[in-house]
Amino acid sequence: MIRFYLLAVLLAVLLAVASSVQAATWEHNAKPNIVIIMADDMGFDDVSFRGSNEFLTPNIDALAYSGVILNNLYTPSMCTPSRAALLTGKYPLNTGMQHYVLVNDQPWSLPVNETTMAEIFQQNGYFTSLIGKWHLGMSRKAYTPTFRGFDQHYGYLGAYVGYYDQTLDQGNANYSRGHDFRDNLKPVCDRNGTYVTDLLTEAAVQRIQRHNYHKKPLFMLLSHLAPHAGNDEDPLQAPEAEIAKFSYIKDERRRKYAAMVSKLDESVGQVVEALSLKGILNNTILLFLSDNGGPSVGMHSTTASNYPLRGQKHSPWEGGLRSSAAIWSTQLEKLGTIWKQKIYIADFLPTLAAAANIHLDLEALRIDGLNLWPSLKYGYESVEREIMHNIDEIFNYEVYAKGKWKFVNGSTVEGRYDGWLSQRPNDSSQIDPRFGHYEELVKDSATWKHLHSINGDKPLDLMEQRRQAEVKCAYNNSSDTVPCNPLESPCLFDLDVDPCEQNNLYEKYKNSTIFANILERLAYFREHAHPINNRPADYRCNPADFNYEWTWWEDILEGNGVARIQLNLNYFELLGLTGLLLALRHILV
Repeated sequence: MIRFYLLAVLLAVLLAVASSVQAATWEHNAKPNIVIIMADDMGFDDVSFRGSNEFLTPNIDALAYSGVILNNLYTPSMCTPSRAALLTGKYPLNTGMQHYVLVNDQPWSLPVNETTMAEIFQQNGYFTSLIGKWHLGMSRKAYTPTFRGFDQHYGYLGAYVGYYDQTLDQGNANYSRGHDFRDNLKPVCDRNGTYVTDLLTEAAVQRIQRHNYHKKPLFMLLSHLAPHAGNDEDPLQAPEAEIAKFSYIKDERRRKYAAMVSKLDESVGQVVEALSLKGILNNTILLFLSDNGGPSVGMHSTTASNYPLRGQKHSPWEGGLRSSAAIWSTQLEKLGTIWKQKIYIADFLPTLAAAANIHLDLEALRIDGLNLWPSLKYGYESVEREIMHNIDEIFNYEVYAKGKWKFVNGSTVEGRYDGWLSQRPNDSSQIDPRFGHYEELVKDSATWKHLHSINGDKPLDLMEQRRQAEVKCAYNNSSDTVPCNPLESPCLFDLDVDPCEQNNLYEKYKNSTIFANILERLAYFREHAHPINNRPADYRCNPADFNYEWTWWEDILEGNGVARIQLNLNYFELLGLTGLLLALRHILV
């Protein structure tokens, strides 16, 4: 009996050891989980690790200080082109996505022959999840996320929705207000009244908690609405309790915007905590960025600040093209640093694929993005990155950069966004009261605690990092600068010394080899550009004709009976079997 007992104990110990070894082996050999958190229209200066004290973002700052600040991340200046570049690894100019955004009533999409990042990770064993905004086409079902490589989509298909009712009121035509929120293809109508930032965070946390990581690694894009404006009648929305935290901000709109960003910051902390509690944070690459600069003025303006950069969203200037971003992973050798390498949003496809040991067929994909993973992993800053920001033949402007040089010719909206549109408040009463204990605030955040449970207690000088991440204009109060009006003549800037685009060097270099090379590259890109995909509005899309839903109206109107049945399933359930048969007869006739 004793011998049997000892044998049983020994067997249990061996099983435990084997299980432990298996778990350790699985953890060591597993592909990394990848979680991208994307803000929508967040201003460059609306994260406090850039030096602003107006309102603080402790979780985003903790991610930045603990990880690697991507000091020179560039994106397209608007939502649809930026998301297209992220998912295809290509310049929008090379996918037909270079002109303006995709409006809900327009029948076009990211071309279906383009391979998306989601498809690549899906084909390489990942479970792919999109939580939140799509904005790359919905007039046909084939344009929507679960047909473009995502195993899961929970969120909205169009440009934006109201923060509490998940509807969009497109005021430029006589459409009804339309609901736009889905769980994969099924409308989600029972969360009306829930703040959408919380709703998307909840969905992301649930996916992290419930996912089987032994079966498949996770690729998640948490694509927030915040802090994009909502519907025009009430564009800036946040819970009243959150708004009250910023009562010291005099401008009511700015106060609401601060609350919207604060809820976004809270979301980052909750996602990091969920990854930690699930035990997979140490095998996760975590990236935070904004899709483009913020709109300080004009359409869908939110008071977003891109200080001290020139311009804003939907402009050719740094304020529209430069994103505040940070990345964290245990694979990175130099955590707690600022990476000054210029990087373009399309680089994330090959860079993250390399981090996951995914081989890309570069000849077939023909991507523009560069694999910067080796440089990022070891902290090198050695690539002279060329970025073909855009050539828009309709708005008639072009923007190109290589290394320190940036060329701008022409502008958007008749140059109304060409100035320096953002300022930090001078009034000390406008400073976040928490700033007096800023370091403690960051270190008390959920993000800091969970990341440093893995990072260890490596000493970091947060305030020094903050000073280094702050952009300063070289030519303040200087009379030596040459002004630039791109509607009258081209502009050339040296961004290394002039990040605020104050001193136009065009006349000095217009006959140089530098400028000749720029013109040669512009001619090449123009010759090889993809035709613009944009299409006029299709007024048949009116949500009133589709159960007050924004949906794939082209499929439905072309007689796709299956689509009609799916759209009206809840209605048929109310009718009962007889009503269903009558409805089917009506559809088939």
